[in-house]
Amino acid sequence: MSVTTTRRIRVEPLSCAIGAELLGLQLGDAVRDDALFADIRALLLAHKVLFLRDQTISRADHVAFARRFGELEDHPVAGSDPDHPGLVRIYKTPDAPPDRYENAWHTDATWREKPPMGCVLRCVECPPVGGDTMWANMALAYDRLPEHIRQQIAGLRARHSIEATFGAAMPIEKRLALKAQFPDAEHPVVRTHPETGEKVLFVNSFTTHFTNFHTAANVRCGQDYTQGGSALLQYLISQSAIPEYQVRWRWKPNSVAIWDNRSTQHYAVMDYPPCHRKMERAGIMGDTPF
Repeated sequence: MSVTTTRRIRVEPLSCAIGAELLGLQLGDAVRDDALFADIRALLLAHKVLFLRDQTISRADHVAFARRFGELEDHPVAGSDPDHPGLVRIYKTPDAPPDRYENAWHTDATWREKPPMGCVLRCVECPPVGGDTMWANMALAYDRLPEHIRQQIAGLRARHSIEATFGAAMPIEKRLALKAQFPDAEHPVVRTHPETGEKVLFVNSFTTHFTNFHTAANVRCGQDYTQGGSALLQYLISQSAIPEYQVRWRWKPNSVAIWDNRSTQHYAVMDYPPCHRKMERAGIMGDTPF
């Protein structure tokens, strides 16, 4: 795959399915340059995740750049930078509990009624080896489903839960309070990207169950409902793990990733204890999936 150029940006695709590295620019310049930002936005829609190295960007410019896509949101569990609202600090340290886990394949915050449209993530500190992040193209995952599966899931909807994920390790009072603040959201299993029109497979590790599977078309007896629906959901969730849909990025300090949360999933690989891994993420508010 070759390097292409658009205006002042050199673009190097990193896989056949998803992801490109942008060369020859600083994101801080795009805060004040409308044409440059427009190029970046168009490239994001085309490649779904963009990567940059050696970004000497301040926290203020990090937030200002992300805000060009839309308003930013904090996270109810992860801490934010006190001086820069919307800049979530994802800091992993060697003194963390040894039994903690890092991640699963997911689309950020689908437990919200309006999940983020995208994120801008900067590496502050990382181990010399390990701690990579992977992304998967969920529009391609949908396109390559068997036709009978696409037909079966065309009208299905599903629940997404913060209580069953972030809340699972909390004391029951905190978990129930979290659910009261963020009731389970319901989204289509196949969403339409609002800018590209692509169909996107939109279930992930936050998804607990289908909400309209139990119909005469799908269910002959109770076993069809409980096991048939669960098996289908797990099959759909597993599509993100197919390597042909993925790209993997090796972090270095001052590297940045920008991704379209509407058409991707990602996975932070936990293979780096006892090292530090410090990331800062600006999440951009999105719209209601349809």
